[in-house]
Amino acid sequence: MLKTITYRLAVSAMTLALFLGVPAISADSLDNNEYVQPGANHAETAQLIARLLAHQHFRHQPIDDELSEKVLDTYLDALDPDRYYFTQDDVEEFQAHRHELDDMLMEGDLELAYRIYDRLKRRTVERADFARHVIDGGLDFDSDKTMDLNRRDQDWVADADALDRLWRKRIKNDALTMLLGDEDEEQTMELLRNRYDNVAENMKRSDAEDIFETFMGAWSRTFDPHTSYLSPRNSEEFDIQMQLSLEGIGAMLRTHRDFTEIVELVPGGPADQSGELSPGDRIIGVAEEDEDMVDVVGWRLRDVVDRIRGPKESEVRLRILPGGDSDAAPRTVTLERNEIALEEQAAQKEVREIEREDGTHRIGVIKIPAFYTDFAAAQAGDDDYRSTTRDVRRLLDELEDENIDGLVIDLRGNSGGSLQEAVDMTGLFMNGGPVVQIRRSDGQTEVMDDVDGETAYDGPLAVMVDRQSASASEIFAGALQDYERAIILGERTFGKGTVQTMVDLDRFSNDPTAETGRLKMTIAKFYRVTGSSTQKRGVEPDIYFPSAVGEDDIGESAADNPLPWDEIDPVDFRPIDNLSNVVPLLQERHEERVADDNAFQAMIDEFRHMRETRETTEVSLNRDKREQEREERNAARLRKANEHRTIQGLEPLESVDELEREDGPNTLLDASTQILTDLLLLREEPRTAQRWGLREAD
Repeated sequence: MLKTITYRLAVSAMTLALFLGVPAISADSLDNNEYVQPGANHAETAQLIARLLAHQHFRHQPIDDELSEKVLDTYLDALDPDRYYFTQDDVEEFQAHRHELDDMLMEGDLELAYRIYDRLKRRTVERADFARHVIDGGLDFDSDKTMDLNRRDQDWVADADALDRLWRKRIKNDALTMLLGDEDEEQTMELLRNRYDNVAENMKRSDAEDIFETFMGAWSRTFDPHTSYLSPRNSEEFDIQMQLSLEGIGAMLRTHRDFTEIVELVPGGPADQSGELSPGDRIIGVAEEDEDMVDVVGWRLRDVVDRIRGPKESEVRLRILPGGDSDAAPRTVTLERNEIALEEQAAQKEVREIEREDGTHRIGVIKIPAFYTDFAAAQAGDDDYRSTTRDVRRLLDELEDENIDGLVIDLRGNSGGSLQEAVDMTGLFMNGGPVVQIRRSDGQTEVMDDVDGETAYDGPLAVMVDRQSASASEIFAGALQDYERAIILGERTFGKGTVQTMVDLDRFSNDPTAETGRLKMTIAKFYRVTGSSTQKRGVEPDIYFPSAVGEDDIGESAADNPLPWDEIDPVDFRPIDNLSNVVPLLQERHEERVADDNAFQAMIDEFRHMRETRETTEVSLNRDKREQEREERNAARLRKANEHRTIQGLEPLESVDELEREDGPNTLLDASTQILTDLLLLREEPRTAQRWGLREAD
């Protein structure tokens, strides 16, 4: 989640004796047809990646038979995550070599990986032919059959006949998804033919570099979810993305199964500002302004990105399958490509007034979308360059002039950014001291401190977090919690407590003209001043708020092969306040208040319905029943959302589609300002403050 890391660790060149030669596997049990051969430098690059992972990655995991098993499983999951192509017979054939991949990697032998990929190519072509045959024969939407769309944990089907039965269900489901999105039936069937053909053609176009990147990606991900291999082609694409990161639609994309999925929205970008897109949404079609929509399911990511890109201020239309609902109808979103001004990503403030018996209390709120800094301006010597810390300091001065009584920092959805900015901004609220520890893979630990010794704001403080608050956000929230400087409100945070570096593999090659790509590798972990890691566990809020998503759906612990949580020695620090003493009292008052708060209870009900919808993955393949279920589900969602809106004084909406475009009630922010008001009232009463050991208000 740290998009920009100013902390760096050099990966030194190394000499490591290769393992003794291991005979290549027999290909007799595999396919003997012609297949794509590894590239000229792939063997050497594979050996290099193996050495780097074994000796420089934070996990220090040996490349052995146990890892070999995991790599094969990860590779098969990457190639066929939903179990639509391989059969159990295929997998058993591959598994016969499950203890050989480690020896093969160290020898630079990639034959098995390429043959498995070749098998997938042929299975994909076979499935496209089968799908075309089924569509041409007509689809029956009157049966009572159902399909579970969550196939990640399903067993591989036994044989080709079982695969045929599964594919008949898949084709019907794909067709119903389009038809219930108001697509014409004849057009739907033609789109489906083209879609399956696209998947097959995409696989047939896969070259040695594609296969090598996928296989080495499987090796990388067995070490941790943030370690990955970038081919020379995608390394170049990465550089372009970094150089143009503030242009376009402002969305980070990835290939997930056959779909192009939105991973993250750049704050202030066209996609973010539209209010119609969210992480997890899948792009199934792209159209340039008024041109016909082109179905992009099964396309390679770089081809989809090329189609989405275009001139500034031109329009692009995206056909979207919403995430979080396995049976949502597709919808079209129109965006204007544009530069993403840093101003749009900047921290913003507002003041909220809370009425209590003793009068009106003014609570300042600062929303921070990311921990940003204008590196180019800073390196150019601009004394007035933009950064989170500088902007927040300015906003604090303005809020002080507006006579606020307390402050809420809103980090919901803040996925990180500059590590140095997280440390510097923490320093705005404390008077010096250690902020975060960083332990490298060699066991050395560095402590990053707030060194300026100046406090920009010392009044009552609360920090709001959610499941998407990650990395730099967790450093900031964790430090203020450890110092008992702020009350942390919300959900358990993401739990990304690792640091990555980008290793240029070209500099290790024996061939100076070779292009070998790069390895993004985890080389350090973050630890709080208490010695506790933020990895996997994140930051636990002092007071929990309800959530629309389950903890198992989002976060580091939901990823494959995350590094474990652990502890190191604490550093010397002195708590600023005694907030932990009053958390139970604040919790009690909060619960009493929201028990009679209709808006809060309506929000809980709305969130509960959203979670239940996400957990429902089995859908009917009967058209009438499917349509009825979708209408009932959408009506229930709209009703619950409008109940919440009406209580908050907002106009009710007429359709579910409007929910994606309209800002909803900010009931959680309302609750946060109330909790902070409770805290400032405790601090303003000398006897009460003394009783609970609180720092009294100035």
